[in-house]
Amino acid sequence: MEFTTALPADLPQLRAVFGEIIRDMDAHGIDIWDDYYPCALFPGDIENGRLHLLRDGDVIVAAFALEEEHQGAESMDWRITGKALYFDRFGVKVAYRRRGLGGAVLREAVKLARERGADALRLFVVDRNLPALALYERSGFRRAPGIYGEQIDEETTLWEYGYELETNCP
Repeated sequence: MEFTTALPADLPQLRAVFGEIIRDMDAHGIDIWDDYYPCALFPGDIENGRLHLLRDGDVIVAAFALEEEHQGAESMDWRITGKALYFDRFGVKVAYRRRGLGGAVLREAVKLARERGADALRLFVVDRNLPALALYERSGFRRAPGIYGEQIDEETTLWEYGYELETNCP
């Protein structure tokens, strides 16, 4: 397996992988992604070089974006000072779960953040996404005080916790 930066030609496979992830999340009561998000942001992520993939040959098995900012950043009381990058739109192909790929992807994200001069890798996770919460805590991320309410529509607000990890740690 190898990490690469996503290309426009990857979009059809990315959409298929994330469509499967979304159906699986919905089946498990984690209805936080939909037909729009995260797939609608992938073209811009690719154009700006911020979408990264883990490939098993020609198969995309995981993807994540690294961003310079996040709209919820001011809602948190971050403990790590300095430059931060934000880990977002992370998903692992359903058939490849439970193989330790989540930890491998996080290690790659920390490495890339460090190479880009970031002191911290930060992320937001919806409070009811228990598998993601467990992965981030197991991987050494610490929850920052505060909560971010992302208003989706008139009836839906997603409550998100902020997590961070110092990038100079091994």
